[in-house]
Amino acid sequence: MKKVLLAGAALGLLMSGPAWAEIKIAVAGPMTGQYASFGAQMQGGAEQAVADINEAGGINGEMLSLSVGDDACDPKQAVAVANQMAGEGVVFMAGHFCSGSSIPASAVYAEEGIVQISPASTNPKFTDERPGPGVYRVCGRDDQQGEVAGKFLTDNFADKKVAFVHDKTAYGKGLADATMAAYEANGGSPALYEAYTAGEKDYTALVSKLKAEGIGVLYVGGYHTEAGLMARQMREQGMDTVLVSGDALVTDEYWAITGDAGEGTLMTFSPDPRKSEVAKPVVDKLLAAGKTAEGYALYTYAAIQAWAQAASAAGSTDYDAVVAALNDGSFDTVLGSLSFDDKGDVTLPGYVFYEWKDGKYDYLQ
Repeated sequence: MKKVLLAGAALGLLMSGPAWAEIKIAVAGPMTGQYASFGAQMQGGAEQAVADINEAGGINGEMLSLSVGDDACDPKQAVAVANQMAGEGVVFMAGHFCSGSSIPASAVYAEEGIVQISPASTNPKFTDERPGPGVYRVCGRDDQQGEVAGKFLTDNFADKKVAFVHDKTAYGKGLADATMAAYEANGGSPALYEAYTAGEKDYTALVSKLKAEGIGVLYVGGYHTEAGLMARQMREQGMDTVLVSGDALVTDEYWAITGDAGEGTLMTFSPDPRKSEVAKPVVDKLLAAGKTAEGYALYTYAAIQAWAQAASAAGSTDYDAVVAALNDGSFDTVLGSLSFDDKGDVTLPGYVFYEWKDGKYDYLQ
């Protein structure tokens, strides 16, 4: 027995050195369900960030390990994921995707002393009403996105009837309301404002109403799955209505749903980081590994970069030390140099318009 104990003690000493130390971080989003394409973007970006940081020596001599949480964009499941990560001893969360998940989960992270940086949650409440100082995002906000979209609608579609619909989620309703408010502030008068139920397959009743009202532009506050079906069903009814939406359409799955009916769809998103030279090495690695670099893959990578640089600057993964470093620092990421304001919002360029054409999206010409 003594020999076994001594052998175990010796092994413990061997494994207690820096090479065996590990820092637990996590990524969480819709890894399953109808928005799983965004979860795949986030997971791919997180895995690549962890691999690259570990290859460069880790953080303060310690390696990172990554846990993946699936919230399916469900608020209750998101809280369960947050509690699970707290139980695992995670010190940082790159997540969540849906605002409706990030907002309730943030209360758990604040309580447990876990820094949270969302790559994708755009609802203003996420940072306006954050439950603690360790809540941040590297994406923009719906009020910023709505301001750009609302002005665009009045400037470019003054001669058309514009309708606004939303899916009742924190993201979808927030975005539709922000866009409609900006549209009205710029002199527009909405022809229709309605909610729809996410997850349905048939929106022909809504589409028939839009057709009867002579709607020329449909603004959708929601996700690519429902927007894609609306676009397709409008074309099936012979409508040439332009569909306009937000950053939840930045997935190739949108075109997989619409086919040619998606031609001409417009959407807002931040400047495409894939086009940046600083992001090219990461994009190449992701593509070489058979992963996507679209949408929020690079935003997740950047969230982990910012936290890692803050932890390195602080010389610790301690919550208070990292929060202080995030508040005071500037971070070089695949999105460019960024910092955070006193709310936890990122100081990066805002939103621009994209157009879906020939199965791909690119800047609107």
